[in-house]
Order: sequence, then C-alpha cells, then structure tokens
Amino acid sequence: MKKFIFLIILFLVIVKVSLATEMYPAISSFQADVSALNRKYNNPLSEEYFQRFEKLYTDWLKALDKMPYDSFSIDGKLDYQIFKNYLEKEKYFHQSNYESYRAVKNVASFAEPLEKFYQSRRQAVKPDASALAASMDEVEKLVRSKWAEMKQAKPYDSWQEAELASNVIKTLKISTNEAYLFYFDYDPEFTWWVKKPIESLIKSLEGYEDFLKNHFENTVVKDDGSGIIGKPIGKINIEKELQFNMIPYSAEELIKEGERQYAWCQDEMIKASEELGFAGDWRKALEHVKNKYVPAGEWPQMVVEMVDEAISYVEEYDLLTVPDMAKETWRTTMMSAARQKVSPFFLGGETIIISYPTSEMSHQDKMMSMRGNNPHFSRAVVHHELIPGHHLQQFMNQRHFPHRRMFNTPFWVEGWTLYWEFNLWDKGFPRNVEDKVGMLFWRMHRAARIVFSLKYHLGEWTPQQCIDFLVDQVGHERANAEAEVRRSFEGSYGPLYQLAYMIGGIQVYQLRQEMVEGGKMTEKEFHDYFITQNYMPIELLRARMKNDLPKDFMSSWRFLD
Repeated sequence: MKKFIFLIILFLVIVKVSLATEMYPAISSFQADVSALNRKYNNPLSEEYFQRFEKLYTDWLKALDKMPYDSFSIDGKLDYQIFKNYLEKEKYFHQSNYESYRAVKNVASFAEPLEKFYQSRRQAVKPDASALAASMDEVEKLVRSKWAEMKQAKPYDSWQEAELASNVIKTLKISTNEAYLFYFDYDPEFTWWVKKPIESLIKSLEGYEDFLKNHFENTVVKDDGSGIIGKPIGKINIEKELQFNMIPYSAEELIKEGERQYAWCQDEMIKASEELGFAGDWRKALEHVKNKYVPAGEWPQMVVEMVDEAISYVEEYDLLTVPDMAKETWRTTMMSAARQKVSPFFLGGETIIISYPTSEMSHQDKMMSMRGNNPHFSRAVVHHELIPGHHLQQFMNQRHFPHRRMFNTPFWVEGWTLYWEFNLWDKGFPRNVEDKVGMLFWRMHRAARIVFSLKYHLGEWTPQQCIDFLVDQVGHERANAEAEVRRSFEGSYGPLYQLAYMIGGIQVYQLRQEMVEGGKMTEKEFHDYFITQNYMPIELLRARMKNDLPKDFMSSWRFLD
C-alpha cells in the first residue's frame, strides 16, 4: 500500500512538471477560442472570417505582452516564447491569405444577401420566405451577369489565383446551402417558396465556380506532364516560414547545405561500392542491394524483427528510456496499393504501415515496391518510424506538456527521427556494407529533399524535374520517385516539411554536440530530456537547456556554421 501511495505521489509530481506552466491556461483558452470561432464562422473565405481571426490574433498578442514574464518559471517562459512565435506566424500567414482573398473577392460582388441569410440562420431567425425567394432569384441574375462580365475580363495570371476565386464561390455556395437545409422541410412555408429558386441559384453558382477555376492564362504551368499539381509558395513565404521555424538561413544557403550533404553521401557510397567490388560505381552497388528483396509473404515478419532489433539496440547501449507501455502498444498494418502511389515506403507511428506489393499491381509496380523496400533500405529507417522515432515521439507527446502539441513543427518531428539515422551511423549500426548502402541511400534522399523542395517552391523546378532528380541522383525507382514528389507537393505537408528532415536532424545533432560532448549532460539524459519537451522550434529548446530565455528572445543560432 505504501508503495502504491508513493507511486501516486510520484505520478502527481511528474504531471506537475510535465503539464503545468503559468502559460497552460492561456494556451488552452486560445485553442478553445480557435475551435469555437471556426465552428461559428463557417465560411473561411469571407470578410467576417478574416476580420474575426485577425482580431483574435491581435487580442492574444496584446494579452501576451501584458503577462508578468519575469516572474514566470523557466518552463513558463519557454511556453511564452513558443506561443508568441506561433501567434505571430499565424497572424502573418492569415494576413497574407486575407490579401490574396481581397484580390479576388469581387467575383462574389452579389454575395451580401446570401451572407445575411446564412449568418442569421445561426440564430435560427425565421426568414421572410417570399422575400428570400425573390432575393435569390435576383442574386441568380447577378451571378449570370457577373459570369458574363468575367468572361470578357483579363484572365488571372496564375491557376492558383483562378482556383482561389473559384473557391470563394464554392464556400459561399456551401454556406448558403447549409443554411437552406436548416429550414428545409422544418418550415413548410419556407420550403414552398425557396426550394425552386435556390436549386436554380445553386446550379448557376456551380457553373460560375467551374468557369472561374479555368479562367487563367497559360503563363504558369499547372501540370508539367507528371500529373502532380502543387502550389509553389515563392521566395518571400519560404523566408517567412524559415523565420518562424527559427532557421536563420536563406533558401539559397539551405540548398548549398543540401548539396554539401549529398556530396558527403556520394563519397561514402563510392567507398561502400568499392568494398562490394563495383569499382566505385555506386549505382551498381545500389542495384545489388535493391535486388536483395524478399518474397512478399515473408516481409511483414522481417519488419517486426527489425523493429525489435532497434528497440533492443537503444536499450542495450542505454541510449534512451523506453517505457514498457510504448513497447507494448505498437502494432502493424499493411499499406493499400492506392496509398503506395503516394507513400511507397512504410510509415510509422503507433502503427507501422508496411508497404509491399499487392495482387492488383502491375508486374512493374510490384518489382519497384519490392526493390524499394528491400531489407537493407528498411533496416536503415525502421527506427525512424517506431522506436526511438515517431511512435515514441507520439507516446511522449501525449504524456508530457501535451498543450504544446498545437505547436507542431516538422523540424522537431522529423529532425529527431533523422538525427537517429546520423547517431546510429556514427555508432556503427550497419552490420555490413549492404546496410551502409541502405543508410546512405536514405541520407542522400534527405539531402535531395532539401534541394528539390526548395527549387520547386522557388519556382525553379517543376514536379517532373524533381522526379528526374530523385531517379538520376539518388537512384530511386521511378514509380517511387513519383510517389515521393506527389507526397511532397499534393499531400497535407507544409512547404518546409521535406527539407526539415535533414535540417532538423542537423539541429538536433549539433545540440547534442553542445550538451553531451560539452559535458553538460550524458547522452541518455539528453535524449530523455529532448523527447519529453514536446513540439517547438529546436532553437527554443536549446535556449531552455541553456536557461537563456530573455523576453525579447531572437533567433540567431547558426547551427550549420
């Protein structure tokens, strides 16, 4: 009984350390505010939405500035800095999106009666059904008039602008229809008057929406033949994204770093290929390793064995604390053929999603999947996906400072997992030369991601050029390269996500050098501390480790230098 009470007390102490800082109530309130406002203002392309969220960010930044920063604990100060940075980022990109909206909002110059209708519906105001029907009839005439006007107007410069204009009409249509369905059949008079006018109006809005989507000049390529359609964000927004992630480097400097990292990998790959007897021809060595794939039916169990090996390794060398519950709760599933078109390699988290051929694939696609998921490639990254990687991250994030999960940044998420690829390479994790080739393949890929993702977002490369780069310079199977590029630009990933793997990994590696090699922490202490701090820009975690968090904190860590 005494032991049980002691454990309860210990748990409460841990909860206090891991959950509560002076900023916790403010961050929780802000999260609740955002959720509530998104539910209330259901048209994200409207004046009321943009103005209300502008006020939200401004009000919270003012409130933050009035808080007694100097009296906060060091973790409270850390939360303050993370929260402030987050608010400034959200406000900046909100304003940027607002400017883009204002540039095209005239396509809905007829929208006011519809906006009044869906806004008053929120309070269930009973509409004057006959007047509303007449208003909708008049709005439809204005829609058709505006449509004819736009046909004569100069097309938009880019397909992105045309698509935004189209979406302004789409969101207006959705909000209007949602309000209509609120009253439909519950109010017989409303239904009698409004049913036909709104059906006709919706049909006109849909036609106008479709027209706008294609109303652009062919000066900017939408599809270069790859079938991949992303949205390059341009140099200004790249620099802003880097600023808010506390990466004090230009896009050009990061491209040079990617090229430098790639050159190192290539040199190491040549050494490995010489060991294998291919006279420095690393592409032949890569082919040799790819062809060591295993039959489909045997692959899942081999992945499980590699997972167990990775867990045993970090525990045997006392590199990290791995809770028993984390080891108990991971599991496996298989990836569908459709999903492999976007994610050709296995993914991880609490569930490791194994990628391998299915019967519905063509013979060529089957071979690409098997060759791309050979044991040596996979052993190089299974720890990235599960333990000590993404599964352990998610496990810890649910239990330590969970309010920081709002501050998700790919430099922390992928930086930690990529760092382990660096660290295990240094520790001699590869069992043989084929394992080295597997690890180097992925390291080359991470370096290539820096180059191709930035060149794409700077408008210098098309998706097809990115695909060719991965095939020619990294040695990807073409179908896998296409899937990687599609995942990068059409998925739910932010514009810096792909470069964040290696750049974030370098940040963690350099921080480890400071803290561990500098004699301030043991390696295990460093790893345990890092993984229990939850999401934030890594430079802020470095400042926390060094107990150096002035209120006017500014990013300045030149970790690549």
